[in-house]
Amino acid sequence: MRWFPFLLLLLFQSCDAQKKLNSNNNNSSLLTPFEKNDNSTATYEEAISFYKKLDAAYPQIKLTTHGMTDVGLPLHTVVLSIDRDFDPKSIRKKNRNILFVNNAIHAGEPCGVDASMMLLRNYLEDKSLQKFLEHTVIVVIPMYNLGGVLNRNSHTRTNQNGPESYGFRGNAKNLDLNRDFIKCDSKNAQTFNQIYNYWQPNVFIDNHTSNGADYQYTITLIPTQHNKLDPNLAKYLNEEMLPRLFSDMEKNDWEMTPYVYARSTPDEGIAGFLDLPRYSSGYAALHNAISFMPETHMLKPFKGRVRSTYTFMDVMIKLMYDDVEKIQSARKAAIENTKNKNTFDLNWTLDFQKSDKIMFKGYAAKKKPSVISGEPRLYYDQSEPFEKEIDHFNYYKATASVEKPKAYLIPQSYSNLIDLLKWNNVKVEQLKKDKTYEVELYRIKDFKTREQPYEGHFLHSSVEVEKFSQQKNYRKGDYIIYVNQASNRYIVETLEPVAPDSYFAWNFFDGILQQKEYFSSYVFEDLAAEILEKNPDLKKQLEEKKAADADFAKNARAQLDFIYKNSPHYEPTHRVYPVGRINFK
Repeated sequence: MRWFPFLLLLLFQSCDAQKKLNSNNNNSSLLTPFEKNDNSTATYEEAISFYKKLDAAYPQIKLTTHGMTDVGLPLHTVVLSIDRDFDPKSIRKKNRNILFVNNAIHAGEPCGVDASMMLLRNYLEDKSLQKFLEHTVIVVIPMYNLGGVLNRNSHTRTNQNGPESYGFRGNAKNLDLNRDFIKCDSKNAQTFNQIYNYWQPNVFIDNHTSNGADYQYTITLIPTQHNKLDPNLAKYLNEEMLPRLFSDMEKNDWEMTPYVYARSTPDEGIAGFLDLPRYSSGYAALHNAISFMPETHMLKPFKGRVRSTYTFMDVMIKLMYDDVEKIQSARKAAIENTKNKNTFDLNWTLDFQKSDKIMFKGYAAKKKPSVISGEPRLYYDQSEPFEKEIDHFNYYKATASVEKPKAYLIPQSYSNLIDLLKWNNVKVEQLKKDKTYEVELYRIKDFKTREQPYEGHFLHSSVEVEKFSQQKNYRKGDYIIYVNQASNRYIVETLEPVAPDSYFAWNFFDGILQQKEYFSSYVFEDLAAEILEKNPDLKKQLEEKKAADADFAKNARAQLDFIYKNSPHYEPTHRVYPVGRINFK
């Protein structure tokens, strides 16, 4: 008789639970490799196999493949939707929030891989947790950098305490994918752009492990830099979201601190991180998502790093349950503001005149002789912990801004850019016939270029431009982009050459920087003399420049070049940025 209640229980189990039992036979098949050995992380095959079992066991979860990666494997998404609605348009109509989680962008930092596997399984198995998903759908990329994941080793994370083996930071093309969100040199990033903008999340999490100083915390946090966010999102983030996240993490025994971006050592102050659009959180900010990079500490045991990452995602889900309307309201206001506002900031610099005081738990930074060089070397003395106030420099001020145009015009010769724009929900039209427009153009006056390659490019910076207007003929098939869209920030920050992650900065327009036609000095000498004779103002400018610049006065070729560049013989397209602006009138 003692068995009778148990048999009744089995008979009346829900269909979902029965499906799970039929699929897995026992719960051990849904244990993760981490739970079997807490200093191990799942391989690619183990992670995908695990999610296939979840997909088979629970109708509330869906494993889907998308476009390809550089290693020849597709990216997967795992979507957890309690009401089994997996259509993002339908989900948004229901005013449900979308939480998007990305893992293993740096494959040697796999905390999120294992934490996400356990988190989704636990929310499926524990009915008491499912109420927190009434207003939220979770989208997870199990592993993003598949090339790095498959390049498994035990040595390349030299300073890291576990796991036993892990992936490599670079992808199959040896690119750092957390620098590729704008330029999209990798198939990974091309696919990610499309997945991200298909889902259009409200909150984005990209899980990482840090390098750097030593301190007492297992987990730190980089939120999107608030000065770069729309004010509606920034206000909610600073005044409500961040205080609760830090409080809830502490309540769950994983006290957290802002990311330790130290000037020298943490006790001298830490700074907020400027997450430009090349980075995942900065990319998400272009699309008015509140975004985070949790950074667990490399020196802490892997077990704690995974558990703290799990806890961060768990408290985020519960916060989103409580604040569903606040998050929806802030994002909707931000999108409307992005559509309608006229001025966009393009670049920022840290304001060292302004800081907040935060309590920080660190270790004393000391010096001792190096065994290798004999010179003083830094170390952190864990026998001497401290807790004290330090400066948190977390205010950035805009150094460049621009008035948006009514529209941008892009010649069809740059059609390679159009896919990038479309992947980011930019509405692009093509001219149906030849047409002349009055456009504002930029001439590139000056710029700096890196001396060494950076992520496959010689990145430009410190770009200076001068504006001029002209009537310009555009051909049928050229592209026009109206700046009245939810994607306005993406449009402006990629098409304005001064922006640090613009398409110009990433070398998409380098053809304009090379002069194509020149002159032979011995031939041009006579023509230059005629030009000066007919243009006394130019002759005056030449003489003034010779008087002011001794090197120029001794350089015959430079003087001829000065005349050439102020004559009709100089090619009109040299250094002229080809994207035209149609301004409001």
